[in-house]
Amino acid sequence: AESALKMANENCMQTAADHEATVKAREEELKVIAEATEILESTSSGAVGQAYSFAQLAQGARMQTRAGLAGKEVVAWVKRVAREQHSTELSQLATHVAAVMRFGATSGEDVFAKVKGLIEDMVAKLEDEADSEASHKAYCDK
Repeated sequence: AESALKMANENCMQTAADHEATVKAREEELKVIAEATEILESTSSGAVGQAYSFAQLAQGARMQTRAGLAGKEVVAWVKRVAREQHSTELSQLATHVAAVMRFGATSGEDVFAKVKGLIEDMVAKLEDEADSEASHKAYCDK
Protein backbone atom coordinates (compact mmCIF):
# COMPACT_ATOMS: atom_id res chain seq x y z
CA ALA A 1 0.00 0.00 0.00
CA GLU A 2 2.85 2.39 0.85
CA SER A 3 4.60 1.69 -2.45
CA ALA A 4 1.35 2.36 -4.32
CA LEU A 5 0.92 5.65 -2.44
CA LYS A 6 4.52 6.60 -3.17
CA MET A 7 4.05 5.78 -6.86
CA ALA A 8 0.81 7.79 -6.99
CA ASN A 9 2.56 10.78 -5.40
CA GLU A 10 5.43 10.53 -7.88
CA ASN A 11 2.99 10.32 -10.79
CA CYS A 12 1.09 13.32 -9.49
CA MET A 13 4.29 15.34 -9.07
CA GLN A 14 5.37 14.42 -12.61
CA THR A 15 1.94 15.41 -13.93
CA ALA A 16 2.20 18.75 -12.13
CA ALA A 17 5.66 19.39 -13.58
CA ASP A 18 4.44 18.45 -17.06
CA HIS A 19 1.47 20.77 -16.64
CA GLU A 20 3.70 23.68 -15.67
CA ALA A 21 5.86 23.10 -18.76
CA THR A 22 2.77 22.92 -20.96
CA VAL A 23 1.33 26.11 -19.49
CA LYS A 24 4.61 27.91 -20.12
CA ALA A 25 4.68 26.68 -23.73
CA ARG A 26 1.04 27.74 -24.25
CA GLU A 27 1.77 31.20 -22.89
CA GLU A 28 4.69 31.52 -25.30
CA GLU A 29 2.53 30.36 -28.22
CA LEU A 30 -0.19 32.88 -27.33
CA LYS A 31 2.43 35.63 -27.11
CA VAL A 32 3.77 34.70 -30.55
CA ILE A 33 0.28 34.66 -32.02
CA ALA A 34 -0.47 38.07 -30.51
CA GLU A 35 2.71 39.48 -32.05
CA ALA A 36 1.83 37.98 -35.46
CA THR A 37 -1.62 39.54 -35.21
CA GLU A 38 -0.05 42.93 -34.46
CA ILE A 39 2.18 42.63 -37.52
CA LEU A 40 -0.79 41.79 -39.71
CA GLU A 41 -2.92 44.59 -38.30
CA SER A 42 -0.18 47.17 -38.75
CA THR A 43 0.35 45.99 -42.32
CA SER A 44 -3.30 45.94 -43.40
CA SER A 45 -4.82 48.78 -41.38
CA GLY A 46 -5.77 51.94 -43.16
CA ALA A 47 -6.65 50.31 -46.47
CA VAL A 48 -10.13 49.25 -45.43
CA GLY A 49 -13.06 51.33 -46.61
CA GLN A 50 -11.07 53.93 -48.58
CA ALA A 51 -11.86 55.22 -52.05
CA TYR A 52 -8.91 55.02 -54.43
CA SER A 53 -8.07 57.25 -57.36
CA PHE A 54 -6.88 55.91 -60.72
CA ALA A 55 -3.28 56.82 -59.84
CA GLN A 56 -3.51 54.88 -56.62
CA LEU A 57 -4.91 51.86 -58.44
CA ALA A 58 -1.97 51.96 -60.84
CA GLN A 59 0.31 51.44 -57.87
CA GLY A 60 -1.61 48.28 -56.91
CA ALA A 61 1.18 45.95 -57.98
CA ARG A 62 3.61 47.66 -55.62
CA MET A 63 1.06 47.54 -52.78
CA GLN A 64 0.43 43.83 -53.41
CA THR A 65 4.15 43.25 -53.30
CA ARG A 66 4.36 44.99 -49.93
CA ALA A 67 1.47 42.92 -48.62
CA GLY A 68 3.11 39.78 -49.99
CA LEU A 69 6.38 40.66 -48.31
CA ALA A 70 4.60 41.30 -45.02
CA GLY A 71 2.86 37.95 -45.33
CA LYS A 72 6.15 36.19 -46.04
CA GLU A 73 7.69 37.94 -43.05
CA VAL A 74 4.88 36.71 -40.80
CA VAL A 75 5.18 33.15 -42.14
CA ALA A 76 8.96 33.11 -41.65
CA TRP A 77 8.62 34.53 -38.16
CA VAL A 78 5.97 32.00 -37.08
CA LYS A 79 8.04 29.14 -38.56
CA ARG A 80 11.12 30.30 -36.68
CA VAL A 81 9.25 30.46 -33.38
CA ALA A 82 7.63 27.07 -34.10
CA ARG A 83 11.12 25.55 -34.47
CA GLU A 84 12.39 27.26 -31.33
CA GLN A 85 9.37 26.16 -29.28
CA HIS A 86 9.09 22.72 -30.93
CA SER A 87 5.42 23.55 -31.56
CA THR A 88 3.58 21.55 -34.20
CA GLU A 89 0.57 23.85 -33.78
CA LEU A 90 2.59 26.93 -34.74
CA SER A 91 4.18 25.04 -37.62
CA GLN A 92 0.73 24.13 -38.92
CA LEU A 93 -0.39 27.74 -38.49
CA ALA A 94 2.59 28.92 -40.57
CA THR A 95 1.68 26.44 -43.30
CA HIS A 96 -1.95 27.59 -43.33
CA VAL A 97 -0.91 31.26 -43.38
CA ALA A 98 1.46 30.59 -46.30
CA ALA A 99 -1.32 28.86 -48.24
CA VAL A 100 -3.77 31.69 -47.58
CA MET A 101 -1.18 34.29 -48.61
CA ARG A 102 -0.34 32.39 -51.80
CA PHE A 103 -3.82 31.44 -52.98
CA GLY A 104 -5.86 34.23 -51.42
CA ALA A 105 -3.91 36.94 -53.24
CA THR A 106 -4.84 35.48 -56.64
CA SER A 107 -8.54 35.23 -55.81
CA GLY A 108 -8.77 38.85 -54.64
CA GLU A 109 -9.87 37.97 -51.11
CA ASP A 110 -8.78 39.91 -48.04
CA VAL A 111 -5.94 37.58 -47.09
CA PHE A 112 -5.14 39.44 -43.89
CA ALA A 113 -8.69 38.97 -42.61
CA LYS A 114 -8.41 35.26 -43.37
CA VAL A 115 -5.04 35.02 -41.60
CA LYS A 116 -6.42 36.87 -38.59
CA GLY A 117 -9.26 34.33 -38.54
CA LEU A 118 -6.74 31.47 -38.54
CA ILE A 119 -4.87 33.07 -35.66
CA GLU A 120 -8.05 33.69 -33.68
CA ASP A 121 -9.09 30.06 -34.20
CA MET A 122 -5.71 28.86 -32.93
CA VAL A 123 -5.89 31.13 -29.88
CA ALA A 124 -9.34 29.74 -29.06
CA LYS A 125 -8.05 26.17 -29.47
CA LEU A 126 -5.04 26.84 -27.22
CA GLU A 127 -7.24 28.46 -24.58
CA ASP A 128 -9.59 25.45 -24.64
CA GLU A 129 -6.64 23.08 -24.26
CA ALA A 130 -5.25 25.16 -21.39
CA ASP A 131 -8.63 25.08 -19.62
CA SER A 132 -8.83 21.32 -20.09
CA GLU A 133 -5.32 20.82 -18.74
CA ALA A 134 -6.01 23.10 -15.77
CA SER A 135 -9.11 21.12 -14.83
CA HIS A 136 -7.15 17.86 -15.22
CA LYS A 137 -4.40 19.22 -12.98
CA ALA A 138 -6.95 20.38 -10.40
CA TYR A 139 -8.45 16.88 -10.41
CA CYS A 140 -4.99 15.35 -10.00
CA ASP A 141 -4.12 17.70 -7.14
CA LYS A 142 -7.16 16.55 -5.12
